[in-house]
Amino acid sequence: MSEELRMNQESTMSKIAKVTIIFWIMKISATTLGETAGDLLSMTLGFGYAMSAIIFLVIFLITLIGQLSVTKYIPVLYWSVILSTSIAGTAISDFMDRTLALGYMKGSLILVVILLAIFAYWYFSEKSLNINNIKTRKVEILYWIAILFSNTLGTALGDFLADTSGLGYIGGAVLIGSLLAIIVLAFYFTKVSRVFLFWVAFVLTRPFGATFGDLLTKPYEKGGFNLGTIGSSIVLAAILVIFIVYDAMKNKKQPSH
Repeated sequence: MSEELRMNQESTMSKIAKVTIIFWIMKISATTLGETAGDLLSMTLGFGYAMSAIIFLVIFLITLIGQLSVTKYIPVLYWSVILSTSIAGTAISDFMDRTLALGYMKGSLILVVILLAIFAYWYFSEKSLNINNIKTRKVEILYWIAILFSNTLGTALGDFLADTSGLGYIGGAVLIGSLLAIIVLAFYFTKVSRVFLFWVAFVLTRPFGATFGDLLTKPYEKGGFNLGTIGSSIVLAAILVIFIVYDAMKNKKQPSH
């Protein structure tokens, strides 16, 4: 392997956030903000689901190009892509479920099939889904496409649990939270594949954020906390910014290699 190729591989790997407890807090904050901000644009501001989806897909592509062009992990850029996938995923899911009238269950099933197809192609072409093995541009793009569709699926699944299933917003959040707790226990007390557990947790944090976002925004009579899309988005954005600043400061203090 040439020195240039080795350096390119190391720089690509360093562009992905390290998976720590801070990572998961930021992931849930970003995905919850994606739910409230998506609803803010499509419903509160009246852009509609189709236009909102187009706007945030464009923003996703812009942030993704920026992420692909850098050679190291930049917290504000990395989490901007995560956030854009979350907001775009909310708009895309709502467009499928409501504008196209597919419904939450059918929309979720379609998105499950798409996500599984992405993972299957990734695995059979690269022999691994481990994010620590992201060494090429192709795998990096597959990583971000998987994140986009996992966040889209999470919105549809979260809406299905909150509305169609009859669990309500609190019930949906409790169910997903319980599943995430089981994954944590499996991580610490079993030998189940860490790669498998990571991707299951990554997918499930999106519906958790979706149901939690609905819980924050919806009125009291619908089982929510009545904070509204604007108030909830401001609070969640502030939380995410604080952690991004913290992550950037911590990353800056680490010695470069």
